[in-house]
Amino acid sequence: MRQVLKAMPALPLLIALLALMVYMSPFYRTVPGLMIFLQRAAPLVVLACGTSFVLIAGGFDLSLGSLITLVAIAGAMITQGDAALTAPAVAAVFAIGLVVGTVNGIVVAYVKVPSIITTLGTLLSVQGIAMAWSGGAPSSTLPENFRYLGRGRIHDVPVLGSLPVSVIVLVLVWAMTHWLLHRTNFGSMVFMLGDNPKAALLAGVPTRRVRVACFVISSLTAVIAGLLLGGYSGVSVDVGGDYALQAIAAAVIGGIVLLGGRGTIAGAASGALALYALFTVLNLFGVSEPVRLAVQGLILIAAAAFTARR
Repeated sequence: MRQVLKAMPALPLLIALLALMVYMSPFYRTVPGLMIFLQRAAPLVVLACGTSFVLIAGGFDLSLGSLITLVAIAGAMITQGDAALTAPAVAAVFAIGLVVGTVNGIVVAYVKVPSIITTLGTLLSVQGIAMAWSGGAPSSTLPENFRYLGRGRIHDVPVLGSLPVSVIVLVLVWAMTHWLLHRTNFGSMVFMLGDNPKAALLAGVPTRRVRVACFVISSLTAVIAGLLLGGYSGVSVDVGGDYALQAIAAAVIGGIVLLGGRGTIAGAASGALALYALFTVLNLFGVSEPVRLAVQGLILIAAAAFTARR
């Protein structure tokens, strides 16, 4: 049990919030209610898993929210509502994510610009591109097959009844990132880089390439989160919102140390679920959006202080 809590320090908080959520709303006592909760939480969990690589390597990625917005807008602008253009649109948004992650990584690793400054600049640039491309108000809609990941369902599933496709995506992304970070030599190099970059370099770790790869992974998970959010809620210029900060907060709540070198994917995922459960509870209490943001900030500070003392 001690090992489980060490890997997922947010687990007691998650259980407490889920219990409160179930107590307050009969809807969440049902299997469909819990599936809806997981479906809505999936983009944040996916994003937290991806940005964990950058955080553990000792950096930040603030560009994720604007990249999510660009993915949704690019999908609408490329397809123009035509289902036949979904495949090239999906390929295009993954290419955009690859470019954004590579640029972030190269500027941080080779030009030596701090990651918080680099990704803040990328945030503004990507946001500007999205606004210019859409004219500030996207006029096109996403075709149904483009929205399948976000709101599609597999019916007649034993016990569950119907299973949201986004929950399957959540599980797959969690499994892949867990394997990559905790079961491969690349994951070991990420931890070494975050723990002590100079020692990692002396030990033969290709620190620059590893750092670039971490930003690419982070951006690709933002693309997946954009597909989920665009599919679920449709196209808007603020669909990405403050998801980057939420993902960082979720990872920190889940035990990832902001200075790098420590953390687990399971912890980041449980932190994301705990944060979304908190949002749900606050909504059930009728707490307004500004207060919710203030609570989120306080939790981020408290979680960072807690993990710094571990």
